Amino acid sequence: MQMAQIGDIRLHYALTGPEDGMPVVFANSLGTDFRLWDKILPLLPEGLRILRFDKRGHGLSEVPDAPYSMGALITDTERLMDHVGMKNAVFVGLSIGGMIAQGLAAKRLDLVRAMVLSNTGAKIGTRDMWADRIAAVNENGLGFILDPTMDRWFSQSFQQTEEFPGWQQMFLRTPVAGWTGCAAAIAGTDFMNSTSGLRLPTLAIAGSEDGSTPPDLVFETADLIPGVQKHLIRGAGHLPCVENPEEYGRVLSDFLKAQGA
Repeated sequence: MQMAQIGDIRLHYALTGPEDGMPVVFANSLGTDFRLWDKILPLLPEGLRILRFDKRGHGLSEVPDAPYSMGALITDTERLMDHVGMKNAVFVGLSIGGMIAQGLAAKRLDLVRAMVLSNTGAKIGTRDMWADRIAAVNENGLGFILDPTMDRWFSQSFQQTEEFPGWQQMFLRTPVAGWTGCAAAIAGTDFMNSTSGLRLPTLAIAGSEDGSTPPDLVFETADLIPGVQKHLIRGAGHLPCVENPEEYGRVLSDFLKAQGA
């Protein structure tokens, strides 16, 4: 277990692979911890230096009082990368992790050489939509939104698998302050202008059954960046790295190899 005091918060992270390997950072979605990527790692090229972490309010990281700002989440990530001595990385972000990727690339281009924007957007939802969800969770707990969230996250076929209940439990065990804090950060974020100024290799991945960030939203954001590559994983929802790790791993590996892995 690796923990680091990063500014005002202690974060849980995992740093694996050879010190001289190509650096890759993974940032996961709202309501998950860094086990999100477990199926993908064995499918990637050998010799990578991989950083995964639980953002504030998630996993084993500390849980400050809500709300959080996107700026705080980006600064946490920036400081963690500085702490472990990682820069010039390929940054793989899913959902809110993809928002962190966009913001970090605009702020610290020395840290991000290329991006994978998975199931994300420059802007996700509306302030009113997030305000309603935050109020519901504060009043009733995460169980109140479990079923509609799982329907947005996973295809109906995956919801019949033995693995599915584990993802329900991961979501339910997210601290309320962690979920609402990060939800508030998403609500306050619109990176359309700053992302349109980015010029770096980018791969966008979407799931055809994604009810949280539909393919049109993902690819609308992707098209802000010249030369972007786009890939649609059919039959998968918001977490295609879970539902179809083989295809996700292949597409990600091809992109990493193109960056020099």
